[in-house]
Amino acid sequence: MKVLLAIDGSECSALATQAVIAQLRPHNTDVRVIHAVNWEHIVPISLQFERGSEAAHAYQDLRDRTARDAGALVAGAARQLQDAGFSTSTEVQEGEPRRVILDDAAAWRPDLIVVGSRGKNGLDRLLLGSTSEHIARHATCSVEIVRKPDREVRKGLVMSRSEGNPPIR
Repeated sequence: MKVLLAIDGSECSALATQAVIAQLRPHNTDVRVIHAVNWEHIVPISLQFERGSEAAHAYQDLRDRTARDAGALVAGAARQLQDAGFSTSTEVQEGEPRRVILDDAAAWRPDLIVVGSRGKNGLDRLLLGSTSEHIARHATCSVEIVRKPDREVRKGLVMSRSEGNPPIR
């Protein structure tokens, strides 16, 4: 089985890594861990309009640090999967995450894509929509969206609550 695990460093992507470990058998399962670096959300607006050698050095430092952090992110997830017995590969690509993930899936042809549901809020979600929802709609294979449990434990009882509603008391 081929599994494409797309991570972004959020809590939900860490849960997605754990879901792969908990739900799949490592024997004959290849997991490709991918991370998309989206420069539109990384480069500060102040740096986008700067000119000169100081701005160029700041931009290059940001690129180097981001590449190093992205490599460490996919390596850490791959290490967890390898410790559980999975065969892994890693990939860091530049671009808009939904496009990077779908393009990689088209080229690698996984049986399953696993992503975390990282909730966007407000205008960003309204204008762009959810990356995980977009992948689920457009992928040519099965997609698992791993969500953060929304439960509170009170006095020994587990109570669910929906987004925007107060906890049950």
